[in-house]
Amino acid sequence: MKNAHNITDRFTGSVIFTAEIQVADDAPEALRLGAATAVAIAAKADLRHADLRGANLRGANLRGADLSGADLREADLSGADLRHADLSDADLSGADLRRADLRHADLRHADLSDADLSGADLREAYLRGADLRRADLRHADLRHADLRHADLSDADLSGADLREAYLRGADLRGANLRGAKS
Repeated sequence: MKNAHNITDRFTGSVIFTAEIQVADDAPEALRLGAATAVAIAAKADLRHADLRGANLRGANLRGADLSGADLREADLSGADLRHADLSDADLSGADLRRADLRHADLRHADLSDADLSGADLREAYLRGADLRRADLRHADLRHADLRHADLSDADLSGADLREAYLRGADLRGANLRGAKS
């Protein structure tokens, strides 16, 4: 059954996009929001500051999407294609980004605290000033990533590839670097 689903601005609550989605009437909100987001991305809608909390975006093609300032707390972005996406200032705390492709993504000042980025591809990602406290970055590929002034305190970087990553000013207090390549 076709349903209209609104995506709202996280700060004002105003509707920024209405999507016609094909989901069951009793589908969970996470699934509805994920389907609406996919329609919005395909329509090249402006999703800056969108409220996408808890959205099911597993495996979604979000390549090049502008999600700057978006609220993606607890969202499922596992296996998603986020290459070249703008996630600057986005709140991704507690998000599932396992095996996500974040090559060349802009994550400046993003909140990734408690996020699961295990096995994620973050090559050449821009993470300057990002909050990665307690993030799970096990076996993540961070080659050439810009992590200057990022907070990686208590993050799990075991087995991560940090070769040629820029770490100047990064806070690594309490981080697990066992088996990390540098």
